[in-house]
Amino acid sequence: MSDLTCFKAYDIRGRLGVDLDEEIAYRIGRSFARALAARRVVLGRDVRASSEALSASVARGLADEGCEILDLGLSGTEEMYFATSHFEADGGICVTASHNPMDYNGMKMVQAGSAPLGAENGLARIKALAEENVFPDADKAGFVNDVAAEARAAYVERVCSFLDVAALKPLNILVNAGHGAAGPTFDAIAERLAQLGAPLHFTRQFHSPDGSFPQGIPNPLLPENRPATADAVRAAGADFGVAWDGDFDRCFFFDHTGSFIDGEYVVGLLAEAFLEKDPYATIIHDPRVIWNTQELVSQRGGRAVQTRTGHAFIKQAMRDEDAVYGGEMSAHHYFRDFVYCDSGMIPWLLVAELVSRHGALADLIADRRDAFPSSGEINFTLDDPIAATARVRAVFTPEARHIDEMDGLGFDLGSWRFSLRSSNTEPVVRLNVEARNDRKLVEMGVERVKALLLG
Repeated sequence: MSDLTCFKAYDIRGRLGVDLDEEIAYRIGRSFARALAARRVVLGRDVRASSEALSASVARGLADEGCEILDLGLSGTEEMYFATSHFEADGGICVTASHNPMDYNGMKMVQAGSAPLGAENGLARIKALAEENVFPDADKAGFVNDVAAEARAAYVERVCSFLDVAALKPLNILVNAGHGAAGPTFDAIAERLAQLGAPLHFTRQFHSPDGSFPQGIPNPLLPENRPATADAVRAAGADFGVAWDGDFDRCFFFDHTGSFIDGEYVVGLLAEAFLEKDPYATIIHDPRVIWNTQELVSQRGGRAVQTRTGHAFIKQAMRDEDAVYGGEMSAHHYFRDFVYCDSGMIPWLLVAELVSRHGALADLIADRRDAFPSSGEINFTLDDPIAATARVRAVFTPEARHIDEMDGLGFDLGSWRFSLRSSNTEPVVRLNVEARNDRKLVEMGVERVKALLLG
């Protein structure tokens, strides 16, 4: 039995030819069908050069287990999420490595009803079966059913249903697909919005899918990747800008000056938007940067519920709490009326409506930045992260009003707070610092924790 290192906490990711190849993808396809007793499975893929071959191998594995494969072709992860429920399939797989390096690929998976699939509810079983690699012949062979056009049309209708077109004012929006999978899906949404009479003009950047990623892997969370979008926003005179990662389940915002909007402020903004229409609703948030969201939800009469970082945990909490919206500062945004899953297309539609109703994005965010300044996520690659984290705990425990161990460590120091956690997908420790009305406290907090981490 071989140990498949590509299986992670809630998805599959690995280096091509080392952790993941076409033979392993085939075994995963068979194991997925067997573990879930699946007869119909949705399958999509991103634009990476290796994704088409890996997807074909997954499809062969599913077919050899007797499955009908509902093929989306090139698509975003969220299209797979939606299609799994839309077609009442037994599960869904999107072959994607999201923002990982060029030599990586992977898969994101859900079970029936687009419910999350993690180690505790199916993923471990899939891993065990794939490692065992013993598959009796199925009673009959499966087949591939091309549902791409039908699936996208239904998806577009659902996404556009989040928008009150009548509330829109004429806006120019810069969109940067990063040569990922977002371009064709965006165009389908834009076409439908035009039919509905939406007065929106779009300036497209790096729009065509290209698995060689000539501008680099699309990951706008990295500061070095932001200037291209910021410059284009200013050059186009856009009201705001949007950029996506490779499988477009995350979207990132820039105001009309080209300034990047940190994810925690977007979470607060969208929480407010939903609570305006659905007072007293429940909002889910992750534990990294929390004060801005918690205050806004409280002011609007809603209920803020914190849960662990990661899409499987957020989705489960969304379902458990019947939350209308959930957000992570890493730019994943989840919606009850989008099968409790994350979407990178719905947020920009909501922001377009907010800007139309309330004014410039920069103005909507300015007060929140002043009230709760934050550091942004700072990553540390450490030789001994356990020892480094122990040093931080020893120093700050006596000072802390509260220590939150839901996901890593969160220390509430009264006027400032920080979160420290190990990544689920990369060998790094991540630090976030926030404060109340004092950016100098943020800077001080970063330096104190940094000194302890680096020893």
